[in-house]
This record gives sequence, structure tokens and C-alpha cells, in this order.
Amino acid sequence: MTEEAAATSIGPLDIKRVMAALPHRYPMLLVDRVEELVVDQRITAIKAVSMNEEFFQGHFPGRPIMPGVLQIEALAQAAGVLAVESLGLAGSGKLVYFMSIDGVKFRKPVEPGVLLKLEVEFVQKRSRVCKFAGKATLNGEIATECEFTAMIADPPSD
Repeated sequence: MTEEAAATSIGPLDIKRVMAALPHRYPMLLVDRVEELVVDQRITAIKAVSMNEEFFQGHFPGRPIMPGVLQIEALAQAAGVLAVESLGLAGSGKLVYFMSIDGVKFRKPVEPGVLLKLEVEFVQKRSRVCKFAGKATLNGEIATECEFTAMIADPPSD
């Protein structure tokens, strides 16, 4: 049996399951659903980009384009779901924080009315620090790609 076949695949995950894994809420929740998650390996998620997004009011009037930083944030949130589900942390309150972003390339503008496909895989996984490679695609064409590192941490104490 191949390693891929032996891996646990879950999905699709609806918005309730996404929200159970992530602390983000409107307007910063940028993952609408998970199509597939292979534990300890990869995730494929979707961000439905709507003209109703607040950032389109100013970015840019007459030519709305999703800001690149939010495309990277959407990839990071997909990675957060992957990490939380792979490490069994759902409901624990643990947070996934950016540590670094490398090799970012923006290849295609993301406009309203599209489904942005978020594909992220583990490059390296440790108990508290994980490295990911991600790409966001539109109809099979790469819009954004990058590598990033994140840290798993306890939530701030009150």
C-alpha cells in the first residue's frame, strides 16, 4: 500500500468544521469550505470571492482585485485547518501564527465572482513549528504561490 493510500483523507468539511478549527470570523475568515484534507500531508480548500467583500470598496474602485496579502492569508488559514486537524487540536483553542513567508509570486489577479482554490501541503512538520508550500489557483491557473512557516501556540491568557 502506498503512503498516500495509507493516509487518512477527510472531507469535504463545511464552514462549521472550518470555524471549529480556526478562530477567524467575518470579515477575516477566508476559507469557505474544505474539499479534501489528507492528514499530515495536504489540504484543498475554497474561498468564494464575492463582490460583497469589504476590501473591494477600496482595492480598487472600478477594477476590484483581491489584495495579495489576503490571498496569502487565505492560504495560511487553509494551512491552519490542515495543522489543527493533523495534530488533533480542533477545539483546543491553540492558534497558528505566521513566522515567515518566502518566495511569494503573484501571477494572476483575483477578481470578484471566482472560486479561489487553495492548495497547501506540509513541507516540514514538528510539534510546534510547521513549514508549508501553498498555491492559489483559478480554473487550474496559478494566481499566487509561496512557502511559509507557522508556529502553533497557546491563546493569549486573559
